Amino acid sequence: MLVVSLTPAELEPFTSQLKDVEYCQGRAGSMNMQKVISAVETAAKRSQIISDELYRETHALYHAILEALEGVMRGQLGAGDMMRTVGLRFAIVRGSPYEQLDEGEWLAVAFYGTIGAPVKGLEHETFGLGINHIG
Repeated sequence: MLVVSLTPAELEPFTSQLKDVEYCQGRAGSMNMQKVISAVETAAKRSQIISDELYRETHALYHAILEALEGVMRGQLGAGDMMRTVGLRFAIVRGSPYEQLDEGEWLAVAFYGTIGAPVKGLEHETFGLGINHIG
């Protein structure tokens, strides 16, 4: 959640704490949730956080995205069909959060931004977090 909340410059003092994880940041905005999902997936592949050739990594990412969107959308995953739009920053983090290595790697996706009617000024802030095991 910290990675998505801060700009790259603001994140600079925390880089030593992030040395054991892979991460990237990006932006997505749309009335179409598939476009948001695709933006996150594309960023993860371009940053080499997930491999294009390992289905289990893409699958884990997809579930983390959906879980994070549930938070953003308050359980209602529709946007355009419900006359809602989002403007979001996102972060993807991959790492091994447990001391025991056999626990494996995990992916986290966090969103921060706005959601609301497609009219400037009628949106509100939102946050979403999804975490999924790879494997």
